[in-house]
Amino acid sequence: MPPRIRFLFSTMMLALLFVAVVPLYRELSRRPDIWWTPHNMLIPLVESTDRVEIYALGQPLTALLQAGQVRMAEGGSMRVLTANDIGLRVNNWDRVRAEHSPVLLASAAGCSIALLMLFLIITGRLAWRGERGEVAA
Repeated sequence: MPPRIRFLFSTMMLALLFVAVVPLYRELSRRPDIWWTPHNMLIPLVESTDRVEIYALGQPLTALLQAGQVRMAEGGSMRVLTANDIGLRVNNWDRVRAEHSPVLLASAAGCSIALLMLFLIITGRLAWRGERGEVAA
């Protein structure tokens, strides 16, 4: 393979490899705790019943709160908790991971193909056949 074409293909494969590696690196270098609901956006107990149910001594927490059976000690005094006093933080990693899986698989496949092509180009395994003459009719 002529050096100019080998250089061109090598540069193209390196660019494609870079494009495929960036999403993988970005995903693998993220902090693991970013998928939790922020403290200032806690989900009220009433709105979270589709994702989580909390039980205390075998009874639902919402029923215990409505009956006034949950109390909290604050500075020597007891206070009855209500449903508005309870907030939940949810870990959304499972949903985010499910959304990102196809993109990450495509990026991994792109990395593999780009590395394979780069290897073939660098080692000279791709056959180069010069132009042939006209075929007689």
